[in-house]
Amino acid sequence: MALPELIPVDDLFSPPVRAAATISPDGTRIAYLAPWKNRLNVWVEHLDDGSEARCLTADETRSVYLYQWSHDSRWLLYLQDNGGDENWHVYRVDPDDPDAGAVDLTPFPEVRASFELLKKRPGKALVQLNRRTPELLDAYELDIATGELTLVAENPGTVVHWISGPSGDLFTNTLTADGDIDISQWDTATATLRTIVTYDGTDYPLGIYPVAVTPDGTGLWLGSNRDSDRTRLVRVDVATGEEFEVDSHPRFDLAISPVLPSPLIISDRTGELIGARYYGDRQVIHPLDPDFAAVLQHLATLSDGDVGSVSSDGTGRRWVVSVTDDRDPGVTYLYDHATGESRLLFRPYPHLDPDALAPMTPVTVTARDGLDLHGYLTLPVGVEPVALPMVLLVHGGPWARDCWYYQPEVQLLANRGYAVLQINFRGSTGYGKAFTKAAIGEFAGKMHDDLIDAVEWAIGQGYADRDRVGIFGGSYGGYAALVGVTFTPDVFAAAIDYVGISSLANFMRTLPNVARPFLANNWHLFVGDPSDPAQEADMLTRSPITRVEAIRTPLLVVQGANDSRVVKAESDNLVEALRRRGVEVEYLVKDDEGHGFLNPDNQIEMYRAVERFLAEHLGGRI
Repeated sequence: MALPELIPVDDLFSPPVRAAATISPDGTRIAYLAPWKNRLNVWVEHLDDGSEARCLTADETRSVYLYQWSHDSRWLLYLQDNGGDENWHVYRVDPDDPDAGAVDLTPFPEVRASFELLKKRPGKALVQLNRRTPELLDAYELDIATGELTLVAENPGTVVHWISGPSGDLFTNTLTADGDIDISQWDTATATLRTIVTYDGTDYPLGIYPVAVTPDGTGLWLGSNRDSDRTRLVRVDVATGEEFEVDSHPRFDLAISPVLPSPLIISDRTGELIGARYYGDRQVIHPLDPDFAAVLQHLATLSDGDVGSVSSDGTGRRWVVSVTDDRDPGVTYLYDHATGESRLLFRPYPHLDPDALAPMTPVTVTARDGLDLHGYLTLPVGVEPVALPMVLLVHGGPWARDCWYYQPEVQLLANRGYAVLQINFRGSTGYGKAFTKAAIGEFAGKMHDDLIDAVEWAIGQGYADRDRVGIFGGSYGGYAALVGVTFTPDVFAAAIDYVGISSLANFMRTLPNVARPFLANNWHLFVGDPSDPAQEADMLTRSPITRVEAIRTPLLVVQGANDSRVVKAESDNLVEALRRRGVEVEYLVKDDEGHGFLNPDNQIEMYRAVERFLAEHLGGRI
């Protein structure tokens, strides 16, 4: 057996040739993301007339990732920030006139915007802005063609997020004084909120998600774990607040993860709920509509992967679907439900050979207190999986989870000869609310014990060499890497902290304005409130910045200068403290990045540094 040829870092982290395709509601065109000047931009292409694809946006400083067709196919809207600062602006482009360029519909400095299209009001959108007060989002109606913004609801101080019905009627997630979550309806006439139903806020660290309004506005579809450990799909009656189960899985939660499509599959044609996604080791889709069941039956035959994002035209005939796969990501098809025919539109990474990439294998580890921990092990191709150097790759959040999908960093590490272990430690989502709440008070405690138990499992199974284990993570995962080298410095031979937290108290104090008023059910519940001296003292004992004298593990720190979630001071303070002690630490900072590197050239530079750093300290290939 022999390792395959080295895959260049550029091949793994360069932009896809095409990605994120959606079909226009009139069924005549697709929009997608593709490179222009090495940045992803929005392109459009006719499906039938053979005309050339055209680039609609011209952002050469930062890739575009989030865009959407207007319901009348007249416009495309997209979001973009400035260098990763997450102060998103809403832009409009005209697919019929690429030369017209992008129009900034929210041209307000230091303001964060988002949009939601109104299905029954083509040409209109709900836009949320914190223009009036930095901590609060107000709701505006946007006329897409003219750019006119009309204030429709001023945040009374408790609204976390506004939710729009197809006709523009407003609902909200709001926090009570006790930290519970009210789902409420906005009364435009009186400018007040009417509570529909209240949920125990401690069961929802990231709020109620998903929430969608039924086409007639009389109900809300949402993910609920009331009277259940699992999150199931329910319909809440707007008039009475009664909750009715729509669908559930006997073992899995609704598929709620930042790397997965929405767990609700809603018809582009009718606005009705047609499917629900659940997630265990892999995805399971429950069709909730007979027509969609027939579509799904065909889509499932296109690939061995999981059905990813789907979009259809306004008739439900033409569908564009992408496939989630661990080794052949984002393969995208056009399917015609009238004829039953399908064709490949594109592979985002045609230069990558799936057979040369490493499969992700689901694993289960038993923690020291008996809790089952689920995750994934990726082993290098072409080599006996015995006593390998290993990287423990820790997900962010922590209210998130690792999933089965293509990850270029995983493939880079496996291709260089490392075993890669990803474990969903307690506090991760997707395994029931008890599993998530088992992390309360356990930062740098049992949450970290879970990671160490996973390492011991890999060593005990013979996969990993005890003397060549590294830890690498971003955001919460960066914090976990720092906890690893301060609380358990003998376990890891190398560590990479990517936009990670070094001081829990400072992190909470410097969160973005719009996040700080709504911490009761996540950071304050799980870790503490830094405004309370006793709680702050406990937080500091769990913060790597107070234990830098324990660090003797080689450390690489990576940071975006514009990071609004984990500010640059989190990394600066740690690096300065180490350098004052004469400890060598590598520090990579990019001035045009935020919470994670987005631009391909920065990603390539970062992962070349990762490749070299790990080869030096763990002995992998380079």
